Amino acid sequence: MALKRALFIAGPTASGKSALSLRLAEDLNGVIINADSMQVYKDLRVITARPSEAEEAEAPHKLYGFLDGSEVCSAAFWAERAMEEIETAWAAGQTPIVIGGTGMYFKVLLDGIAVIPDIPDDIRRSVRNRCAAEGSEALHEELMAVDGRTATRLAPGDSQRICRALEVYLATGKPISAWQAETAPGPMKAHDEAGEVVKVVLDPPRDVLYDRCNRRFDLMMQQGALEEVQALMARELDPSLPLMRSLGVPQLIAYLRGGLPYDDAMEDAKMQTRRFAKRQLTWFRNQFGDWKRLPAQLSESAYGDFVNKNIKNPLTE
Repeated sequence: MALKRALFIAGPTASGKSALSLRLAEDLNGVIINADSMQVYKDLRVITARPSEAEEAEAPHKLYGFLDGSEVCSAAFWAERAMEEIETAWAAGQTPIVIGGTGMYFKVLLDGIAVIPDIPDDIRRSVRNRCAAEGSEALHEELMAVDGRTATRLAPGDSQRICRALEVYLATGKPISAWQAETAPGPMKAHDEAGEVVKVVLDPPRDVLYDRCNRRFDLMMQQGALEEVQALMARELDPSLPLMRSLGVPQLIAYLRGGLPYDDAMEDAKMQTRRFAKRQLTWFRNQFGDWKRLPAQLSESAYGDFVNKNIKNPLTE
């Protein structure tokens, strides 16, 4: 009898996740489930490196391009949808392959997320405006007085998380650390503890990754990234939306509006992509210490050895 087994593949941008997932889907009767926070949106296929239509035709792809760019996809919402797709794949006798670069998506699916009430808009605006005017260091000191546990683990310059923690306290009267302590396990936790989840991080050498980031952005431009961003601009969406801050988008918008020369826009976009990939590498190494590590490129023998030892043999009793 077939066992319930899922394969999680995380990795930084441009590390070769999509190519590996296609190969695994073919070998394992797999369903590829997106775990990238930008690829959930339908607006920017090229610049978010979403699988092409031809690639999507090679194997079932789920949770790609299923939301409009005007929406916000929370990790909790994604985890609910991902679990539905995993259960559907199991029911069909297929192997769910959850793949992407958004580490928090994997964390929520496995470890859960604190159910915190919605923050009123006036509180959020007030905190954000204060941060802009006073600086994150001042708010960090304030947070230390009301939620020392959270403040201790946050750098004074981590404005996004500092603001979030203060917003939660001001809105609920309860520190975010207390909310997080009450977090229920994620929907995949029991399967992970039962050994049914194979967890892999693609961990390429940094110089190789940076080169791939540069070359991929050049390829995106050849494939129509600029035209995609131009169409997105025409929608006049709120610039604070996640999709509007996707890698390369702010730089191309600046170029299209005449505020940045083309070459400068390209260089800045590539630099921001490399920096993001570096942060992803660091995050995965710190947060996913028990996950298996793989290089970005696997030889035929290394690929076969990995699949046989970690995936194929455990898939059947």
